[in-house]
Amino acid sequence: MRNVTVAVPNEVFLGARVYAAKQDTSVSALVAAYLKTLAESDDEHTRLAELQKNTLDTIQAFSARDRLGRDEVHDRALR
Repeated sequence: MRNVTVAVPNEVFLGARVYAAKQDTSVSALVAAYLKTLAESDDEHTRLAELQKNTLDTIQAFSARDRLGRDEVHDRALR
């Protein structure tokens, strides 16, 4: 485990101490949990970006000319 020194304004630190006490935890644990959520959200962003890229790569060809007309769409829905 690593130690990190962070400088914050006194009122922020005091507010964090009060919040941590209400949650029955420490300021250190709050900061660790917050940093963990940041790291996990970055992983999720990377995962979703890769999924989007893979999905787009599977689309072979698309032409707006090939789309169905309004009447064809409604006719197809009735079948």
